[in-house]
Amino acid sequence: MFSIKRISAVMCAGALALSLGACSSKETASTGKKAEGTGYPTKAISVVAPSGAGGGWDLTARSFTKVLAETKLVKQPLTVENKPGGGGAVFMAEYATQQVENNDMLFVNSPPIIINNLKKEGNSPYGYKNTTPLAQLTKDYGAIVVKADSKFKDLKSVLEEVKKDPTKLTFAGGSAPGSMDHLVSILPAFKYGVDPTKIKYVSYDGGGEAITALLGGNADVIGTDASSVKEFLKAGKVRVLAITSSERLSGDFKDVPTAKEQGVDAEFTIWRGVFGPEKMSAEAKAYWEKSIDKLVQSPEWKKEVETQGWELEYKNGADFKKFLADQETQVQQLLEALGMQK
Repeated sequence: MFSIKRISAVMCAGALALSLGACSSKETASTGKKAEGTGYPTKAISVVAPSGAGGGWDLTARSFTKVLAETKLVKQPLTVENKPGGGGAVFMAEYATQQVENNDMLFVNSPPIIINNLKKEGNSPYGYKNTTPLAQLTKDYGAIVVKADSKFKDLKSVLEEVKKDPTKLTFAGGSAPGSMDHLVSILPAFKYGVDPTKIKYVSYDGGGEAITALLGGNADVIGTDASSVKEFLKAGKVRVLAITSSERLSGDFKDVPTAKEQGVDAEFTIWRGVFGPEKMSAEAKAYWEKSIDKLVQSPEWKKEVETQGWELEYKNGADFKKFLADQETQVQQLLEALGMQK
């Protein structure tokens, strides 16, 4: 069984302290770098979704900042920036080189931060080891999706079509070839005995653009995260043929069978987490780990996770880092099986 789960994401008092604070401020001004003990954060915080609007990263970043602001856990202004390109690889190159000490810029990511670093095509030299993992927030699952008026009523009908001619259908996703949406798209076919390298896959900058392509008739099938298509499913615009979870989901997806239920042993868990820069200050790291711990325990966050159709799956910074190391091994195994490893 291939799954990313198996194979395959923080006052001083007294004259002395005030004196030290003044010295620290002078040092900061003279060096241009943020010094420790300055009462972080002192500036607006930017949370980057390394994709276009509408996909899982974008939704996670916006939910994260919204609840932090609502609960007043963070008093500085919080903004979301979309920086699409290469399934997250373009932003990672900038973050790992130009923003390496920028404590005021965080970003959200998921399996692509590992996949992009390990895959053969479009390989990125940067991965999670070029960041400071702060926390895993949620988990989601892959979804195989067609338009509501598609002739395909179940997963097997799609797989039978591509088994006859792998190039007949156009699959699409919000990530580059060899990355997460691509793996979600082709994993069922691979498990069904189809050569995954022959399947026609078109990449878009985010799940939102992939859904637009599907609805516009520019793709026959998309592989993406289930939460991204929830509103389209409720609106009757798409049909979800399968979910890559081990068990059927509840809520809006309660009537959607898993791939496994349909005889295709394809599971794919999409975790999502928050990261800081590789050289994040100890003060900033402690601040965020403390703030995120309070966030995930708040009723506001639990309600937001439920509203978005995610599952709450929290790991603190230390546990998240260990988890990512395990994921790296499992993703390597999956890519090797698909012939996509570097």
